[in-house]
Amino acid sequence: MSIPQSGGGPIERHEQLAEYLAEGCKPKQDWRIGTEHEKFGYCKDTHKPLPFDGERSIRAVLEGLRDRYGWAEVREGGHLIGLEKDGANVSLEPGGALELSGAPLETIHQTCDEVNEHLREVKDIADEIGVGFIGLGAAPIWTHDQMPLMPKGRYKLMNAYMDKVGTTGTTMMRRTCTVQVNLDFGSEADMVQKMRVAIALQPVATALFANSPFFEGKPNGMKSYRSWVWQHLDPARTGMVPFVFDEGFGFERWVEYMLDVPMYFVYRDGKYIDALGMSFRDFLKGELPALPGEKPTLSDWADHLTTAFPEARLKKFIEMRGADGGPWRRLCALPAFWVGLTYDQGALDAAWDLVKGWDAETREAWRLGAAEGGLQAEVGGRTMQDLATEVLDIARSGLKARARPGLGGMVQDERHFLHALEDSVETGTTPADELLEQYNGDWNGDLDRIYEAFAY
Repeated sequence: MSIPQSGGGPIERHEQLAEYLAEGCKPKQDWRIGTEHEKFGYCKDTHKPLPFDGERSIRAVLEGLRDRYGWAEVREGGHLIGLEKDGANVSLEPGGALELSGAPLETIHQTCDEVNEHLREVKDIADEIGVGFIGLGAAPIWTHDQMPLMPKGRYKLMNAYMDKVGTTGTTMMRRTCTVQVNLDFGSEADMVQKMRVAIALQPVATALFANSPFFEGKPNGMKSYRSWVWQHLDPARTGMVPFVFDEGFGFERWVEYMLDVPMYFVYRDGKYIDALGMSFRDFLKGELPALPGEKPTLSDWADHLTTAFPEARLKKFIEMRGADGGPWRRLCALPAFWVGLTYDQGALDAAWDLVKGWDAETREAWRLGAAEGGLQAEVGGRTMQDLATEVLDIARSGLKARARPGLGGMVQDERHFLHALEDSVETGTTPADELLEQYNGDWNGDLDRIYEAFAY
């Protein structure tokens, strides 16, 4: 989850809210790729989740990365809750999952190198203290009570609020993990086209990366339980945001959406002030009950933008949010998938042609189907496997057109990062299907086997 924003002056005009988003527009040569991924930590001998403190703990991993690899501390309330280095940061999810938010990089080759270096560093520290990490979309065995809440003010507030607005909020916070990619746009029109493609095709990513078929020790009936959890969260801030497809959608319309998203907090002097359920519209008028008479800054607006969780989220860039956390080789496949679809205009146009005739009901049906059936989902007589095959063809063409070589020119472009997904569409199996096959086969129903088999 996001860290507090800083550096914004007072909001004196309503227009500043949309102007803030528009500042994200960049010429194509400046477009970058930011990959984020989360992973669960556990004690190797007990397979229990890591506590925050202790010899084998989240704090011990952070300290090890700090001391051995030169990461700088991020603290809150005296607690070590994150790290920063070279434009990247390591942060904690509410239940202790470790997240890398990568630096904005030019190619998938670079972002994959960054992911690989991070995982090697984490494994180096973890192995020494008897800790492991695993990439899954949902915690396969642990209960809510086994998951510690990290000592961050934002999480304490969210935890108290979640069960008032849905049924799965605290599950999302503690027991799910994702991988996402953050991408740039060149203009308002470019943002609109990318957002529409991102929302419409997010279920394809959910299906391809489905990796959470277990919960509390048994199969849960879903291929992506993480996606199912998001479907039952807070409807005011999640979902397929159908207004993105309305005529006239742009930065201002996203502003209006965000002004209707209830607030969580205001960040002041290193502390989170409870603004749960309050209105940013009131804040603009100086009528926020949490801070009577005070008006917001652009930093407050930036913070508020991080409190909506639709399938694709607009800030000064676009966040693709539909994929489960997963195994090492798929962490590089997600940026390849979305960069291929959106960073070449020919591919982006082809992707839009594929989905522009869908209505909101069709898009939602794909979302629901992806969570339950993965590549076996079917909408309107078409299977997700068939749709994903066509989408991957478009992504492949986009990466070919980008023609970004790697390994000093030895690798022609970025298409090879799609190989894991190509295997999935050829066989019709997702990581969730592979897990279920092993659970019902060699593991003989012993889900503890998942840690040894799928740890990083």
